[in-house]
Amino acid sequence: MQLKPIEQSFAVNFKYSLHFTSTVFESNNGLLAEVIKSYKPKEQVKLLFVVDDGVLKKHPKLIESIRNYCLGHSSQLLFTECLVIAGGEIAKNNYDNVDRIISAINNNAICRHSFVVVIGGGAVIDMAGYAASVAHRGVKLIRIPTTVLSQNDAAIGVKNGINAYNKKNFIGTFAPPYAIINDIDFLTSLEQRDWIAGVAEAIKVALIKDEFFFKTIKENAIKLKERDMDAMLQTIYRCAEMHMEHIAKGGDPFESGSSRPLDFGHWSAHKLEQMSNYSLRHGEAVAKGIALDLTYSHLVGFISIEILDEILEVMLDIGFDLSIPVSGDTEMQELLKGIQEFREHLGGELTITLIDGIGQKMDVHKIDIELMKNAVNFLNNKCKINMA
Repeated sequence: MQLKPIEQSFAVNFKYSLHFTSTVFESNNGLLAEVIKSYKPKEQVKLLFVVDDGVLKKHPKLIESIRNYCLGHSSQLLFTECLVIAGGEIAKNNYDNVDRIISAINNNAICRHSFVVVIGGGAVIDMAGYAASVAHRGVKLIRIPTTVLSQNDAAIGVKNGINAYNKKNFIGTFAPPYAIINDIDFLTSLEQRDWIAGVAEAIKVALIKDEFFFKTIKENAIKLKERDMDAMLQTIYRCAEMHMEHIAKGGDPFESGSSRPLDFGHWSAHKLEQMSNYSLRHGEAVAKGIALDLTYSHLVGFISIEILDEILEVMLDIGFDLSIPVSGDTEMQELLKGIQEFREHLGGELTITLIDGIGQKMDVHKIDIELMKNAVNFLNNKCKINMA
């Protein structure tokens, strides 16, 4: 007896919101309570908080503020516990952090109708999102990102992950948050390198999607370097908006295909982070990766030297170090392994996004290794000239 295969097809509608506010845990700021109320209008909801220790050092009364906020909105919110996690990329390198969160979800009886609220930079948000997405096959998540990079990029999408086998984001899930709340007050306490680093993601999305946005970044380059809040908020808002538009309208939110344009500049960025033992911030590495792929784009004939110089000058004005830290053949070969590792992570055909004009992306499926080596040397020589 031969049985026909049974086929099934269904669609799931995902919806989440990005909010902008200041001092989210002030008692008179009802945003978080309203976000929770939008899910459970008439019930008290349990909340488990995860806080980046770097944020706590800059805001030592944060946990007290969280407790008081929940007490002040006790008809909607029930505080259970606040876990403090070491921030930075180390958060994603240690599976014990995932286990701590999953254990706390279990110990506090956090269910699918409860919330994990994570407050911190992109690495802690990635890791906590992964833990929440695998507990009970998915506990609801609210992200409160505290850096420029996490507010305009890392916390905006649907990806969660941790590092393993010396590879960035080797383990992870696609799981949208319930909501994201960008609190601009957290940005005021950032170190200068963290203030600047996140702008790399805005430059990335402008270069592949929106020439006008790049011109705006160019006009605001010095203001961004000098910590002008209005210029930064304008940059964060447009970058986040474009990121969310890409997820909704790009046709491949869970990356089942081979093209990943939002990772322009990232094949080398991920490798450079790993080679530096994560002393490089993600945004710093992305800036270098963008500069390298721009240089390769020029050497292969896609963009003129004038366009290359214009973009690099903007990035240098903002304060980026664009040099590629490799010395000798061994380190060069290690860097170039990142191309194959990038393909393995995505799967399928190698697909690297380059540009053939500002705001104009193009995909290539083969990299000339010798030309990429030349691009590293070409870029490093330009950086030496600029530093002289």
